[in-house]
Amino acid sequence: MFTFLGGRRCLDLTTTLQVRHREHPRELLTAPADVTRWLAEAGYGPGIAVDDDGLRRTVALRETVNRLCRRAARETDRAELNAFAARPPLVPHWTGSAVEYRGDLGQALSTLARDAIDLLTGPHAARVRECAHPDCSRLFLDASHAGRRRWCDMTACGTKTKSAGYRQRRRVADVPDAPSLGSPPV
Repeated sequence: MFTFLGGRRCLDLTTTLQVRHREHPRELLTAPADVTRWLAEAGYGPGIAVDDDGLRRTVALRETVNRLCRRAARETDRAELNAFAARPPLVPHWTGSAVEYRGDLGQALSTLARDAIDLLTGPHAARVRECAHPDCSRLFLDASHAGRRRWCDMTACGTKTKSAGYRQRRRVADVPDAPSLGSPPV
């Protein structure tokens, strides 16, 4: 099961490679079926067919969006993002109670690329953040009023970070003062 905490689907796609700052990041898209499952869980429709080339294209889009959002883009990244977005997007279909998206993988990737373009050229571009937890490299959109959000999710990374800080402060407070040199022990 994938998590969707980024605030935008293009940011959620970047987190399918987890802990990317570590020596051995965790790849969640290892087979075409993983892409199909991610797209379904992201709300882009069940059963989008993906082959090995589709897996490669999805990972290429993910890495392009990741570099652009982290402001570490290659010279070709903007052109690559535009090429993904040039295809028609997924087609929304209103069922009366929900909206379903229909289309193929190219349309799903176009929809994700358009979301990235909208984000990166819009008023919230400067609010793309990386989670401050040392074991998380997730990108998220800081939609908080003050614009000072530090964690991808307070119930996950935020609580872990705050709890670790609390435990560390308690350990420091529980250490008895060492006697000074020349003073008799008490």
